Amino acid sequence: MSERTRQDWKKRIEQAMRLMEARLDEEITLEDLAQAAHFSPYHFHRVFSGMTGESVMACLRRLRLARAAHRLAYGSLPVTELALEAGFDSPDAFTRAFRAAYGVAPSTWRGQYGDRRPIPEVLDLFPPRKECPLMELTVVIKKLPPMRVACVRHAGPYEQCCGAWEKLCRLAGEQGLFGPDVRMIGVGYDDPAITPPNKIRYDACITVPDTFAGTSELPVVVIGDGEYATAVVKGPYTNLAPAFAYVCGVWGPDSGREFAGAPSLEFYVNDPGQTPPEELLTEIGVPLAPQA
Repeated sequence: MSERTRQDWKKRIEQAMRLMEARLDEEITLEDLAQAAHFSPYHFHRVFSGMTGESVMACLRRLRLARAAHRLAYGSLPVTELALEAGFDSPDAFTRAFRAAYGVAPSTWRGQYGDRRPIPEVLDLFPPRKECPLMELTVVIKKLPPMRVACVRHAGPYEQCCGAWEKLCRLAGEQGLFGPDVRMIGVGYDDPAITPPNKIRYDACITVPDTFAGTSELPVVVIGDGEYATAVVKGPYTNLAPAFAYVCGVWGPDSGREFAGAPSLEFYVNDPGQTPPEELLTEIGVPLAPQA
């Protein structure tokens, strides 16, 4: 089952990449690509990164550079025009990216093409992993109960969410909500790799008893209530992005399961204020769709 699932997911990622290839001259959205691959937009970017070893935008830029290499070899368009076609703001930026990809400047590539060097494949589905380092994790499927949480919304980069946690802790303390069984949970609604920093949404949450109905500043919502692919991540919070990519893009294709269109969860096991970064423990959870 897992090999069949992996091959199916590869075909779906290929569909998204072929859509990129067909629309290199157009604006293309994450939703367009996720729809082409039949993945939830919530998790498509992580699935893509985990399976291909590069981000969606890096792949799109690579495909545009490959097309530019072909047009340099066989066409006569000026480098400036090719740079704009490839999505670069200036010829200098295009030249730097082209040199990094092919080892020579665009003008040199065109001038030396008399030796008929091979053109790189435009559609290289799974290149060597280079910009998406992954970690090996033990993934466990857990059935999470519905959890009532009080939350404070943060808008902006995830690493700047301290203010939301400070506000949450202050308000929760005033309401007497802290106790031995309280859990601190982060709910991330957006992938920072594809969402503008000022549009990223994150809820800092604390579990609350049924007797707490919430306030205008501390609303109560229900999270969980389903199966999640979970893994415990050790180390600084910067490890969470590659951990999510592993769960979605490495474990996912072999699991025989599909991901649900709901946000992921982060359970903070120890206190970052009293724990060295290398000793932090975070249990991440990616929601799974019900089995057919």
